[in-house]
Amino acid sequence: MQQLPIFMTLTGRPVILVGEGEPADAKARLILAAGGVIVGEDAPEAAIAFVALEDDDDARAAATRLRARGLLVNVVDKPALSDFLMGAIIDRSPVLVSVSTGGASASLSRALRTRLEALLPASLGPVAAAIRASREVVNARHKTPSDRRRLWERALAEFAPLDPFAALPDPDTAVAQVIAGDSAATPQLATIHVTSPDPGELTLNQLNRLARCDVLVADGAIPPAIIDRARRDAMRLDAVPDPLPLGLTVLLKGRE
Repeated sequence: MQQLPIFMTLTGRPVILVGEGEPADAKARLILAAGGVIVGEDAPEAAIAFVALEDDDDARAAATRLRARGLLVNVVDKPALSDFLMGAIIDRSPVLVSVSTGGASASLSRALRTRLEALLPASLGPVAAAIRASREVVNARHKTPSDRRRLWERALAEFAPLDPFAALPDPDTAVAQVIAGDSAATPQLATIHVTSPDPGELTLNQLNRLARCDVLVADGAIPPAIIDRARRDAMRLDAVPDPLPLGLTVLLKGRE
């Protein structure tokens, strides 16, 4: 990972924008959409800045001046001069997806965004908003963090009631029905036969199980790239426990 992806709250905060023309206008639209306040280069309280100047020397000089004041700077179309990069954005507010290639190719980022955007229904944002609005009700009905995690993992799985890739006509009702359901843990064991060091060879179902497992058992030489796909706070064991603990145990079996 060459950059740290972050999502910054800009509501009401000053953001410096240097430049004019379409590149500057495009950045201005993004800043305003995120609730930022566009200010000039001399504004004293800004935390980040965008430079949209075509001339390399002018852009470098502006970035140097701003960086010397402790600001993080993005120079449009010049990743080598930038402290942070802007990915191609898919907006399903409050869900945001940003795709970056580390400055390798803006065209590749846009191509990925186009493909991914077609997969994400318009109902995704309302589903997220309904989940956020239900937090107090969920906390009251499902008492522990583990209960709440199981509740949402089951509901958001593929083909489940809140499958994020499925269009939902009434997200509020769907979320309410999930909350009224059960979050109790049951012992489960899922075995994944690892035949390739490439995690891209795993099925979506297998990746989903790794992402939500409570216990991870590696039997044999399992490539680190596969293990890295497991839930980070899952318990790691050398053998499948008997009896099975509550929750999902995933057994990774390497080649014999």
